[in-house]
Amino acid sequence: VQLQASGGGSVRPGGSLRLSCVASGFGSEHYAIGWFRQAPGKEREWVSGIVYSNGNQYYSGSVTGRFTISRDRAKNTVNLQMNSLKPEDTAVYYCYGFLGTDYWGQGTLVTVSS
Repeated sequence: VQLQASGGGSVRPGGSLRLSCVASGFGSEHYAIGWFRQAPGKEREWVSGIVYSNGNQYYSGSVTGRFTISRDRAKNTVNLQMNSLKPEDTAVYYCYGFLGTDYWGQGTLVTVSS
């Protein structure tokens, strides 16, 4: 399994970014995929996930209403649209997948600062 994340960058508070994760090698659609993040000096925290087979979406309380996770089956890609970004969203975001065991992609840095 390979997870290739992209889309990080720097934005001002209130701005938007979209992260993407291309998944390959799962062998079926019955896996979960989504994002964790780790801010400087803090533990890694779960942000959002989607069940790839049925599209059910899940969000942490800190991002509900601001972030939207979606899947593009034609491209084997999961996107995380992040709106109304806050400085506390600054972190390295990691794509993860789960099908019996955990899989991790590389991190992508999101910086929200004025």
